[in-house]
Amino acid sequence: MKNICILLMLAGLSACQIDSNSVGSATPILIQEIPSPAVVGGAPNLFVSEDKQIVLSWVEYLNDTTDALLFSRLEHDQWSTPHQIASGSDWFVNWADFPSVATFNDASGSIAAHWLQKSAEGTYDYDVRVAISNDGGQVWSPSFIPHRDKVNAEHGFVTLLPLQNGNIFATWLDGRHTKDSKTHNDGHNHGHGGAMTIRTAEFDNSGNLYQEAELDARVCDCCQTDAVLTDSGPVVVYRDRSDEEVRDISIVRQQNGEWTKPRTIHQVTWIIAGCPVNGPAITAQGNAIAIAWFTAPDNENQVNVIFSSDAGKTFSDPIRIDDGAPIGRVDVVFTEPNHALVSWVEKIGDNGEIRLAKVTPTGKIGASMIATQTSLSRESGFPILEHTDQNLILTWTAVDSITTIKTASLQL
Repeated sequence: MKNICILLMLAGLSACQIDSNSVGSATPILIQEIPSPAVVGGAPNLFVSEDKQIVLSWVEYLNDTTDALLFSRLEHDQWSTPHQIASGSDWFVNWADFPSVATFNDASGSIAAHWLQKSAEGTYDYDVRVAISNDGGQVWSPSFIPHRDKVNAEHGFVTLLPLQNGNIFATWLDGRHTKDSKTHNDGHNHGHGGAMTIRTAEFDNSGNLYQEAELDARVCDCCQTDAVLTDSGPVVVYRDRSDEEVRDISIVRQQNGEWTKPRTIHQVTWIIAGCPVNGPAITAQGNAIAIAWFTAPDNENQVNVIFSSDAGKTFSDPIRIDDGAPIGRVDVVFTEPNHALVSWVEKIGDNGEIRLAKVTPTGKIGASMIATQTSLSRESGFPILEHTDQNLILTWTAVDSITTIKTASLQL
């Protein structure tokens, strides 16, 4: 049974021992669909700039062999004419490991974008590629690679985070040691060619690299990373991996220019001999942070949220917010002080629903709300939620005869 459960999770389906017919009820909410600028594509992502502009990025499938990364801005409740960032026939396009766009926190109007590009013939031999535009997205620089290992291995699950010094902070899963059997800085030889790591670097709007570092020498192989900028500095969250295959969520924080040692945010002790492809999400206001994540200890699927008022030094007790049959794919935003809004996918029979719930650090949970139906397939990807003072925007991938990008404004 355990192996069957693992295979189901790896396929993007629910874990075992769930009666989806007994899922808790939820209330539909008003959504106003915004016509998408995409034609045929997937992997949508959202970014909010310092001036509160929402940017949508996605992968457009130009033909059977060529993909392109495009972006559009939300202007007067509609998406602007899309701009193409880059295209290629040697990209690694994956349902869970999607590109992103981020704007620099400076007066230049510079934008950075990342995608994944094959480096060799191996299935998982690919690099992170970053391109920069210094004119608002009209012209893009030749791409560069933020990791300098030159190893044909897996590099992905990137988070881009603008910093107040004008640089962009990047963190990613780095497979440079998976092709060797060296002893790493945790003192262990992990075998199987070494462990997946999580690394980071900063870059400026000319593509110069700074502050390169390894944050953790052994992490889960294919779960998304996330990061926020608090008043105390950057904070990174990710799914960790112990020698005993415990895959709980860990945090590292930058203090006075130095990174703290990894620390588990809450010990759930989910032991699973395979990657669940379900990373955490984090949001911040000042030094207040909220982290949402999926876990399944003893094959009981859960979506939890946890709060910290001191940028992740200490945490409250976790709060479970799902309705009994989640498959994860979480996101979280602060909608007002001490009110987090969490999104996740709930299994309903053979289909799914994108659900949301408000929660506070005191454990007060609002009623579950249904945004829209969705597929449980890999092609449906990960719904993304972003919030500004004026807009609460959701994007997701609709799966039919073709995959298309959907976007909507939510009215809670």
